[in-house]
Amino acid sequence: MRTVPNLRASFSLRRFVRLFLVRLPHLPRLVSSTRYGRALAALASSLALACAVLPLATPAHAERLKDLAQIQGVRDNPLIGYGLVVGLDGTGDQTTQTPFTTQTLANMLANLGISINNQAAGSTNSQSSLSNIQLKNVAAVMVTAVLPPFARPGEAIDVTVSSLGNAKSLRGGTLLLTPLKGADGQVYALGQGNVAVGGAGASANGSKVQVNQLAAGRIAAGAIVERAVPTAVSQAGTMQLDMNDMDYDTTQRVVAAIDNAFGSGTATALDGRTIQLRAPGDPQQQVSFMAQLQNLDVHPAQAAAKVILNARTGSIVMNQMVTLQSCAVAHGNLSVVINTQPVVSQPGAFSNGRTVVAQQSQIQMKQDNGSLKLVNAGANLAEVVKALNALGATPADLMSILQAMKAAGALRADLEII
Repeated sequence: MRTVPNLRASFSLRRFVRLFLVRLPHLPRLVSSTRYGRALAALASSLALACAVLPLATPAHAERLKDLAQIQGVRDNPLIGYGLVVGLDGTGDQTTQTPFTTQTLANMLANLGISINNQAAGSTNSQSSLSNIQLKNVAAVMVTAVLPPFARPGEAIDVTVSSLGNAKSLRGGTLLLTPLKGADGQVYALGQGNVAVGGAGASANGSKVQVNQLAAGRIAAGAIVERAVPTAVSQAGTMQLDMNDMDYDTTQRVVAAIDNAFGSGTATALDGRTIQLRAPGDPQQQVSFMAQLQNLDVHPAQAAAKVILNARTGSIVMNQMVTLQSCAVAHGNLSVVINTQPVVSQPGAFSNGRTVVAQQSQIQMKQDNGSLKLVNAGANLAEVVKALNALGATPADLMSILQAMKAAGALRADLEII
């Protein structure tokens, strides 16, 4: 980045300040003189111009280390559970199509000492009694939550409740006590509470109006943590720092910033993503060390040239490092239109024939002329966008054109399809 004009502007400003301080005792006499008054006005204009140029000398934007990396071991843990939502206004599961809802209800009532399998004497078919239950106010749901790091027993976390069957709405329902388990099968939280649904809807006589999603809701502070996840941040006086993106240049800059702040040898880069830190042994000093560490300002390296293609939506995003080489592109559109219309064949009078309806199809194929167009080389993002817009292609066509440019070596970027 060129900064010579900015340095010159700063140098001119310092000369002006020194000159102004020297002439300050003679300011009344200078102002009274017409010639020096014009000179002073010119100097004031120079000062305004220099002040306008000075912000250009500001260094590149720095990012906090907490936005570039994370401490290894300090992470969230997903939780999942299966439960029942009751109290619905006739919008629950249709139990004939979701038998697991009635089975879950029977198991829950059995745990509470209530049996619903009232069978006739000598009958061994317990499934028949469950199938006769027609529930409208109960829905089977999946409950998910995220256990934050350092969460302790007794803390409350938010949970998300989603319908598992064919319930029409969870609005107004109450989640019954649901254990939330981790990946190891252990129960880490218990969820229960009233479900808040952000949608609304109504239906009558086959007509339906709905706003937002009614089959999922959220319970704020709806789960209580019952088990803490042990988090080992420091081991043998060292801790690991994991970069969000693998980049050797950025990793090296982070190591240099940490060594400048805490002393040489504090940070050691193990690879392009992992940094080993020499941390204090006292837990209180570790908290202070990590707080200062995360607030360090680091200038990340420029990212590699990359073009992101979204095949589902047709979106194309490219960063500022993308460049183009001169190339010629020819792209034509081929469209096929099939139009089918019913044709009625009416027999003649007194012919004892039948009226026959046949389908007549017309196929039209049209191919637009794809003229050969020259795409000039682009050195920055604005020129690249201008060159691609000159092709007049749609985003779907641009996806094919960019892939062909990459294969031809004219696109200096990595293509990533998501």
